[in-house]
Amino acid sequence: MRLTPTRLLTVLLAALALTVAGCGDDDGGGSGGTVASGVDLSGASFTVGSKEFTEQLILGQITMQVLRAAGADVRDQTGLEGSLAARRALTSGEIDMYWEYTGTAWVTYLDNEEGIPDAQQQAEELAEADRGNGVAWLPIAEANNTYAFAVRSDTGTEVDQVETLSDLAELAKSNPELATLCVGEEFSTRPDGLPGVEETYGFQFPNDQVSLVGDAVVYDQVARGDRCNFGSVFATDGRIAANELRVLEDDKAFFPFFNPALTVRADVLEEHPQLEELFAPVTEALTDEVLIDLNAKVDVEGQTPQDVAAEFLADQGIVT
Repeated sequence: MRLTPTRLLTVLLAALALTVAGCGDDDGGGSGGTVASGVDLSGASFTVGSKEFTEQLILGQITMQVLRAAGADVRDQTGLEGSLAARRALTSGEIDMYWEYTGTAWVTYLDNEEGIPDAQQQAEELAEADRGNGVAWLPIAEANNTYAFAVRSDTGTEVDQVETLSDLAELAKSNPELATLCVGEEFSTRPDGLPGVEETYGFQFPNDQVSLVGDAVVYDQVARGDRCNFGSVFATDGRIAANELRVLEDDKAFFPFFNPALTVRADVLEEHPQLEELFAPVTEALTDEVLIDLNAKVDVEGQTPQDVAAEFLADQGIVT
């Protein structure tokens, strides 16, 4: 059959539409499956944020892919620089949701001097207190991505005898030239970071012994030992094991619990209460071991957060 110019144009436009639809979203990765929970968010639109480090980028990708699989339109605002930027984006309405850590919110946003030594109690009191800020907390995960101090193994010096933060405090007093430290900039000023550690354990690192580096750089710097013997790390980071680092015991239990949970603007959750059901399987799957594995796939194996998130959701049967 001979096509008229009008008919030919119609066919070409239809083919183009099918091609574009098949390409999926280009703003952070889509999901071609459906959510096992059966939650339908067709017609809903959400903006998802995250902080800039690996675990947050993975959690942001997981969130976007779950929402898309449930039929929602999603805007990608992941990779925000720092905790305060992510929090401001949520409370100002720039984003609708992101994964936050209970310890960060309890100490940094709500100005409590120390964490509560019970993860569930801290989560419950935090959720109650944050309602006044228009922030709703979904249930917390089992994982605890708390701050920690790590040291490289087998230095052949007194450093090898340091097992706890109390030991580190003694080393800083008795042999300060060995108490070299690499820390991220945010950790260096947070009340639940370096200042709080020094106050709790009754010592201070010599100023010329502390190097401010990017959080992602700490692991390699400690492993090399040229710049520092110790470093601030995230407990669920896969680079701890990959660099053969040892985590020191927080023997005075200074660091609060840092359980991840999806935080949502309260008005958004009120409009879409099914979000809690939708993300329950994700939260239940997030243990320390799972997060360490997911982080290592990006930071050690070189996979993308988008691909790691998709594999996780498929393996867990959350998106099918």
